[in-house]
Amino acid sequence: MLLEISDVLDKNKLENIRAMLDKVTYVDGKLTAGQAAQRVKNNQEMQHGSKQAEFLDHLVMSSLAEHAAFRSGALPYRVAQPVLARYTPGMQYGDHIDDPIMGTGPHKFRTDVSVTVFLNDPDEYQGGELIINTTFGDKAVKLPAGSAVMYPSTSVHRVTEVTQGERIVAVVWLQSMVRDAAKRELLYQLDQARNTLLNTKPQAEETKQVDRSYVNLVRMWSEV
Repeated sequence: MLLEISDVLDKNKLENIRAMLDKVTYVDGKLTAGQAAQRVKNNQEMQHGSKQAEFLDHLVMSSLAEHAAFRSGALPYRVAQPVLARYTPGMQYGDHIDDPIMGTGPHKFRTDVSVTVFLNDPDEYQGGELIINTTFGDKAVKLPAGSAVMYPSTSVHRVTEVTQGERIVAVVWLQSMVRDAAKRELLYQLDQARNTLLNTKPQAEETKQVDRSYVNLVRMWSEV
């Protein structure tokens, strides 16, 4: 499932992020790439360890965790520390697939879902579209600042060359409670109907039936 999520970060949070971006150090993005991705990756990433980096990580992750659409679509179990990436003119990221396992030691986790959070507006840079391969063909994504796109980590995807300006995003990977992408999509659709019924007809018998079905399917399919 490819899900676009609006308003992950509000105006005030985006302003705080932009102020912090001037104070962080960037390193070569190849340092965090797998062997195959290193050949096609050309960007810069925020170096972790500073107070500014910790602030940005917390701001992005807390905003995602608070967003109902993210929780419903991802059903997160384990979530990686976000990577803040910058693309300047000439930079791009060729076709690749995300590593299946991330983390180290006891903190290893399976990557089921990838999330890109856009930190600046599309009119601030030329190029830089995120192209995700789907069963219906390539999908180009270039969203307003504060919005995010969520997609299966099994998807082949790329970032086209930035020809002008600067593209800044935060990328997050997570292990879902529900491993199967098709099941996650069905649960997301059912949860949308469930929430509508809970808001409009909370006492109706069909609402109770849909609510029970959703809860028990999560119980049946989750690996927690």
